[in-house]
Amino acid sequence: MSAPSTLVLGLMSGTSADGIDVALVKISGGPPRINAKLINFIALPFPGKVRTQVLRVAEGEAVTSGEISQLNFRLGELFAAACLNACRQFRISPERITLIGSHGQTIYHQGAPTTYCGARVASTLQIGEPAVIAARTGITTVGDFRPADMAVGGQGAPLVPFVDYVLYRDEKIGRVALNLGGIGNVTVIPRAAKAHEVIAFDTGPANMVIDALVKRFTRGHQSFDRNARIAQSGRCLPGLINELMHDPYLRKAPPKTAGREQYGHVFVDYLIKRGRAERANPEDLVRTATMFTSFSVIDALHRWVLPNAHIRQLIVSGGGVHNPLIMAQLAAALPDVDVIASSRLGVPEDAKEALAFAILGYETFHHRTSNLPTATGARSPAILGKMCYAPPKE
Repeated sequence: MSAPSTLVLGLMSGTSADGIDVALVKISGGPPRINAKLINFIALPFPGKVRTQVLRVAEGEAVTSGEISQLNFRLGELFAAACLNACRQFRISPERITLIGSHGQTIYHQGAPTTYCGARVASTLQIGEPAVIAARTGITTVGDFRPADMAVGGQGAPLVPFVDYVLYRDEKIGRVALNLGGIGNVTVIPRAAKAHEVIAFDTGPANMVIDALVKRFTRGHQSFDRNARIAQSGRCLPGLINELMHDPYLRKAPPKTAGREQYGHVFVDYLIKRGRAERANPEDLVRTATMFTSFSVIDALHRWVLPNAHIRQLIVSGGGVHNPLIMAQLAAALPDVDVIASSRLGVPEDAKEALAFAILGYETFHHRTSNLPTATGARSPAILGKMCYAPPKE
């Protein structure tokens, strides 16, 4: 008899804060044989004012605790509406959905402890109130996944490696899953790997810096460099790219995480200032930022992965897979590795992270651990997330 399956919605709003991804996933089984099939997927944009406020908060601009609280509940309403909208478009009743797994919107992440109020503290904050999602949809919702890992000494990220392990482990070949969202991250899955043999870490910026430059230079008329058209009309600035490749983050050993704290508006302001000093065109800076994304991934693989594992495939997902310049650079620099889009293995590139949080929510629902200590640096496995139940029906 086949195992009973569960329908789960996965929600993702990434570092770029450009919208809400919703994945409908049919899941059955349990580790090490979880069966997950993507049924449908939709991406819905944030209202402009909401995105502006999210980026203000995430960039550390002056806001009040009241604004953060209000934004938390406003996003909860938007995530709930996205779920109901997706159900309508997927032609499925919300009553058939057992669970929602919501990553939330990261507005702060300090994975490594720093001194605060006389003690060493690491912290993270994802907003988009899951209690609101559960109440509006009538579906049990799991949210706030990262703190449980941090409570046992982990950096709270990356969390997707558990899902990469479930999806891509192979008895015969070693693989690396590369996600190019706002931040780039890799999951290294050696041939016939056990869970404790998987490592993962953030490589540096992926689309975040490129998108920010494009938005600045076009005064908000464009939010990303479609098909790398801007980058391909510019030239790389050799002095600047050499400087960027000496970024201390690149030399830091895993486990490690990155975000707006390293590559947000302060970093972008510095790039623009350096560009002006060199009398560079906007296209040149976009080209240089694109090269930095590619080179930081390549550097990470050569520095931390390839000397220790025989890798045959690099499986790429996220928005960066649509950038032909990045993909060409990866393929050229890794001649012995087959660089492929995740869709070749049945996972659409833009749906990967939403699918991942459906699976992570499913594991939490079944009281099972789903962090990988080798990826996050945690002292022990942890059951991730917080359960929010829908109001009882009258």
